[in-house]
Amino acid sequence: MHIKDMLAEAEKSGQPTFSFEFFPPKTAQGVQNLYDRMDKMHGLGPSFIDITWGAGGQLADLTCEMVSVAQSQCGLETCMHLTCTDMGKDAVNSALKNAYSAGCTNILALRGDPPREKEKWEATEGGFLYAKELVTHIRQTYGNHFDIGVAGYPEGCDDQDDPELLLDHLKEKVDAGATFIVTQMFYDVDNFVNWVSKVRAKGITIPIVPGIMPINTYASFLRRCNHMNATIPPEWATTLEQVKNDDAAVRSIGTGLVAEMCRKILASGIHHLHFYTMNLAQATRMVLDELNLTPSDQRPLKQALPWRQSLGLGRREEDVRPIFWKNRNKSYVARTQDWDEFPNGRWGDSRSPAFGELDTYGIGLKGTNEQNRKLWGEPISIKDIADIFVKYLEKGVDSLPWSEAPITSEADAIKGDLIRLNKRGFLTINSQPAIDGVKSSDPVYGWGPNNGYVYQKAYLELLVSPKLIDELIARIEQNPDLTYYAVKKVGNVRTNAPGDGPNAVTWGVFPGKEIVQPTIVETISFLAWKDEAFRLGMDWAHCYSSLSPSRQLIENIMETWHLVNIVHNDFHQARGLFPLFDDLEVADLDKPVEVGETNGVDAKPNGTENVPLSNGSVKH
Repeated sequence: MHIKDMLAEAEKSGQPTFSFEFFPPKTAQGVQNLYDRMDKMHGLGPSFIDITWGAGGQLADLTCEMVSVAQSQCGLETCMHLTCTDMGKDAVNSALKNAYSAGCTNILALRGDPPREKEKWEATEGGFLYAKELVTHIRQTYGNHFDIGVAGYPEGCDDQDDPELLLDHLKEKVDAGATFIVTQMFYDVDNFVNWVSKVRAKGITIPIVPGIMPINTYASFLRRCNHMNATIPPEWATTLEQVKNDDAAVRSIGTGLVAEMCRKILASGIHHLHFYTMNLAQATRMVLDELNLTPSDQRPLKQALPWRQSLGLGRREEDVRPIFWKNRNKSYVARTQDWDEFPNGRWGDSRSPAFGELDTYGIGLKGTNEQNRKLWGEPISIKDIADIFVKYLEKGVDSLPWSEAPITSEADAIKGDLIRLNKRGFLTINSQPAIDGVKSSDPVYGWGPNNGYVYQKAYLELLVSPKLIDELIARIEQNPDLTYYAVKKVGNVRTNAPGDGPNAVTWGVFPGKEIVQPTIVETISFLAWKDEAFRLGMDWAHCYSSLSPSRQLIENIMETWHLVNIVHNDFHQARGLFPLFDDLEVADLDKPVEVGETNGVDAKPNGTENVPLSNGSVKH
């Protein structure tokens, strides 16, 4: 979606919106940490993010990679910065092609700063001298595919302090095809409002987005103001000077100052705030909290579908997915990235666009062996494993091998039942409660357009001991409203499903639209998920040394237990699944595993210590 259209919607609704800026980190670990932070900050509800341009070489490639990950895996509408610095026309064209291929539809076109070794800015041979030339080139090459933003300077820039000349340059960029303006950071609101009036007097009517820099520490505040030549209001200087050696006080007071500045900006007729996060979350979130802009019951986070959409090329109209990847969105996107088309309106024949192999980047278990052992401990009994699942349900740990993020409030209605199941040795991987027509605006279950109603069938996915699987299946098959699939790591699937076709487990009814069925259970995709689910368990096992009780315990579960999913097809039955498990419990829950004990499965010690599975094999 184009940024100008998002800004128009904000103005029409009268509800302020916001966005975040990130920059490419310098280390591989920094990149991964930032991806995790971007993913979490998605939950704050930004309209879009932007990624700054890392001029030259690997940093430029990293910007393109980050745009692709943000669009396709995080589902974040992303604006890519593009500068003229050290960029010939071929390099610019390559960057634009990468952005297009990532599904990106927004570019912030900048001249850029001169390289550190040069005192004055010079165009690269065959490149562009001014941002207006870059804007013209993008428009001529891609037409209206890209929304193009340009920079505005309320307080001048480092090599030009003539305000009238800067306004002339801004008008030239707009005349070349720019459709929105993002300003340099500032703290002088009166000067900004005055500058906006001058911009409008020049005949420039496109939206203006103010750049907001939250305050983290006193030293960084001064450094950035000096670097950007930003005026510090006298009262700000006095207030912050008094607590300059107390970072917590600086952040707290700074939050109040920046929030009050934002209120004045919004009161002036601006409807969107753009935060320069410096790749940090806390200071930005504190300002948003102070402004009451973070999601709440009064301001629920709107989502078009019950799962996070990918905005990768060709995926914007995708509206059907299997439920199995509910807690592993990135993995599903990665394993389906090579599909020629994506389900829209109904689930087609999934045998044709096969799911990607498990060696696709991002499929395996996250984190190092040490991190995962610290997170989940060193279990030596089924009870220890079950306690980890219970701890996840009670928000004591943020993830499981099969769930990348903390459990959501959707599970609250059945949390007690799930905890009781795990305490009896049934390890629950995925679930959803039955929902019989709640408003689409509901803060917990709602999705889709306003004035609609959404429904869900009860769904449960869990690992079941081989000693209980036959009894459980017998009970399931006595109820005609239940369908199930059960499969081991190796072996044939057992099911009572009437065919291989999809069974919709989530749907919505909205004014003026056909019924939307965005989440399904289906045979072929379950078998693809089965491979991934057992692979994740084996990855977890391989976080421990080859002869440790923890490794043998987890490997034994992966080798001998069944992965089972059950659907209650009567969505009026809120608790219809849980009576199936009455009086069932895994025997000897708290019995420690004995090294070498395999419950009938041959042990396969390989002498390799602390090596996780990678791409289905062991790395050496």
